[in-house]
Amino acid sequence: MAGGADDRAVPPPRPLDGVDQDILVILQADGRASIRSVAERVHVSRANAYARINRLVEDGVIRGFGARVDHERAGHGTSAYITLKIVQNTWRTVREQLRKLPGAAHIALVGGDFDVLLLVHTPDNRTLREVVLTRLQAIPEVLSTRTLLVFEEEDVEPQA
Repeated sequence: MAGGADDRAVPPPRPLDGVDQDILVILQADGRASIRSVAERVHVSRANAYARINRLVEDGVIRGFGARVDHERAGHGTSAYITLKIVQNTWRTVREQLRKLPGAAHIALVGGDFDVLLLVHTPDNRTLREVVLTRLQAIPEVLSTRTLLVFEEEDVEPQA
């Protein structure tokens, strides 16, 4: 593997009960759901739902709230997964450079035949080519890349 664990101290996770799990499913399906609506759907008081959501945020279980975007309709019709082999023990350095890439949507350190899996969304193939051949391959710690063009994609919706 190409790197180690993150240096930030992370408290051990607290166990989540059924109500917490139900809250997560609801918020994954609709991050704009009101506290009242969440409370009614999981059969707890609004104060209890509010406290549970705050705890899930404070514990880092919920990392944030956002919109699910149709990248093609947003002008980024080309998507690709790019695998990278990197110099051993350079994960943190490479990760910081990948975060700055235009269109970078997901970065993962993985085990297997390659070290990093990167998802990018770009306006077109020309821009994707620029990202791969100019930006990625200019990173000294990147030994090789392989690009997997996405023909069609679909987010898996949580089962409420």
